[in-house]
Order: sequence, then C-alpha cells, then structure tokens
Amino acid sequence: MNSEFTIAVHSLVYLAHLPENMASSEMIAVNVGTHSARVRKVMSGLRRSGYVDTREGSGGGYRLTIDPSVVTLADVYRVMAQGSLIPSWCSGDPGMECVVGSNMNQVMFRIFCEAEKQLESHFSHTTIQDVLGQIHACE
Repeated sequence: MNSEFTIAVHSLVYLAHLPENMASSEMIAVNVGTHSARVRKVMSGLRRSGYVDTREGSGGGYRLTIDPSVVTLADVYRVMAQGSLIPSWCSGDPGMECVVGSNMNQVMFRIFCEAEKQLESHFSHTTIQDVLGQIHACE
C-alpha cells in the first residue's frame, strides 16, 4: 500500500475535525508530518474525486465537500491506492519449463487481487467519521 492513502485519510479526518472543515496545505502538512508539496499532490487527487475543493487567496485552502459519515476508507482507497497491493514485479517466467516458475506470476497475481478485494471489503465498514471518533476516543 502506498503512503498517499494514509495522507489522504489523515487529511480528510483533519478537515472533518476542523470547525469550518477547511485548512491550507501547510496546516495539513504540519498535522500529517510531511511536506506541503506532498500534501498538495494528494489533495489534488481528492479534489478530482470531489472530496475537497479549493479556495484561492488569503484565507484559502482545502475545504471538505463530502459527508464524513458517508465516505468510507474503501472509497478513499479506490481513489488513492487501488492496485497498490499488487507488486510491480513477481517471480517466475511464463516461458519456463518448470510448472512452478511458469505459473507463479499468474497465481500470485490472483492471490494479490483477492487480498485487495478483502482489504477493500474491510475498509468499507469504516467511514472518515469513524476514524475521527476513534481519535477522539484516545483523548
């Protein structure tokens, strides 16, 4: 899984936590603990998907446009990280004479696809609001 998913979830939860549901990339970056350019890249993906919008100028930033009690981690995963469990390289070679070597790539691909389906299913039971609630429970 890539870190963009974690940054996206953190950013959405942070925005949901704020009274006006709005923050600059610098504010989000400080809260997440990463560089603001990285936050802007993630927020761009969230903006394209309709989860946030932007306001330019003084007092501008990113504003949450979704209901945090409806959007699930699975929704965010599909936007930011779908396919990231599947490695870019897998052992084996379909042209090999050995049954293991010639079929490992195909079998592992199916295994990773099934794992990703299960992960998305697990994530579908947790909303952004649920994550915020778990954070408040830590207080």
